[in-house]
Amino acid sequence: MRKCIRCGSEMKEDCAIKVEGAGYGIVLSSDEKKLFGGRMGKPKVAICPECGEVSIYMEDVEKLKD
Repeated sequence: MRKCIRCGSEMKEDCAIKVEGAGYGIVLSSDEKKLFGGRMGKPKVAICPECGEVSIYMEDVEKLKD
C-alpha cells in the first residue's frame, strides 16, 4: 500500500502510463548507448484519489541492484 506524500491517503496502485499518439510505451533504461541494453522494465503509476498526486514507481527493483 502506497501512501500519498501530499495528504497521506491510500493511493490507487498498479496503473499504467499511456502516451497519446504513439504505441511505443515507456521503458526505463540505464544505458542510452545500446538500443535495448540496460532495460529495467516498465514503470507503474499510483494515483491519490483525494488530491490527485501521481507517483511513478518500479514494481521490480531487483534489476536496479545489479
